[in-house]
Amino acid sequence: MNLHEFQAKEILNGFGVRIQRGYVVSTANDAVEKAKDLNRETGTNFFIIKAQVHAGGRGKGGGVKLAKSIEDVYEISQKIIGMNLITPQTSEKGKKVHQVLVAEDVYYPGNSEVEEYYISVLLNRTTSKNMIMYSTEGGMDIETVAENTPDLIHTLDVCPIEGLTDLNAQEIALNLKLNGNAKNEMIDFVKALYKAYDKSDSSLFEINPVIKTSDDKILAVDAKVSIDDNALFRHPDYAEMRDVREENPIEVEAKEVGLNYVDLEGNVGCMVNGAGLAMATMDLIKQAGGEPANFLDVGGTADSERVETAFRIIMKDPDVKAILINIFGGIVRCDRVANGIVDACKNMKDEISVPIIVRLEGTNSKIAKDIIDSSGLNFHSAVEFKEAADKVQKVLDTA
Repeated sequence: MNLHEFQAKEILNGFGVRIQRGYVVSTANDAVEKAKDLNRETGTNFFIIKAQVHAGGRGKGGGVKLAKSIEDVYEISQKIIGMNLITPQTSEKGKKVHQVLVAEDVYYPGNSEVEEYYISVLLNRTTSKNMIMYSTEGGMDIETVAENTPDLIHTLDVCPIEGLTDLNAQEIALNLKLNGNAKNEMIDFVKALYKAYDKSDSSLFEINPVIKTSDDKILAVDAKVSIDDNALFRHPDYAEMRDVREENPIEVEAKEVGLNYVDLEGNVGCMVNGAGLAMATMDLIKQAGGEPANFLDVGGTADSERVETAFRIIMKDPDVKAILINIFGGIVRCDRVANGIVDACKNMKDEISVPIIVRLEGTNSKIAKDIIDSSGLNFHSAVEFKEAADKVQKVLDTA
């Protein structure tokens, strides 16, 4: 589950990480009032207005602006709230901005010696350890830094059982070429950041930039956080932070009805039971010259109601040119699945206009094939994987 910047900073602040202070608002009038509050609390006269969307590169799309007066706060907020923000990480349609963060300006006059760093904590699946990635080149696209100057990217693997040690944190501060009070501040910052990552059950904590002020304070100016969905039962307060407006509406709908669905950019819809079989089915589609339009695991209860719901989810994607149903009948009998498929398609006869390849293997599979073949519907039944692949290729060639 991805979080907005303001939510990520709330978590960081709760673990003792110094952050750029600010308030989230959804109207320009509220932005003005919170800017006045910030002025009283921090003395800042300039304000940073940041669009709150789940996408990087907001500044490149015009979603991050400097306001040099209260009047600017109103005008800039008015323009950003409600806009469709297009960034390198959004589609060409962009994402609608529902709220902005009004934050203090940490690049204020007299703080000209600001230095920027990059620090992230994530899981290194190769080593089965947590990894801290850091660089002196903060404020830039880390991918660009890694490609052009890989020697400026440092990594440190941390055993999840032993945790981050003082020596680990000191090594990071020294590699960032810090000394004196700034070094001590960075050590405390890194330790608090790792604790926030670990205790929140996150899969990613990315701070870009981390800055050192002219008086050697270290703080997070931006924050990108992803919480592990599987751990949300331990964090009901984090679960309440989910903003479904930022998520794919089809995926949200599928989740609400208990379907495991991930939207992809292909032309062949998939309906499968079991995650492993679903992955193999997507490989099958690729081998047949198609592209999977989705990952969809209907689970072990593929009755007519569930199959119909799955069909409706798949057909919401206008790019789908064919549907491949690949079900293994173990707990659920193939003939019951076949009847469910036929019933669902009859109920949706005016909504499904694409060919459907059906492969049902397992208990009562021969009975199931007879049901599919005698249905009189636009089905192409298959028994073997290769046969299913050939039929996917054939219907795509004639689509």
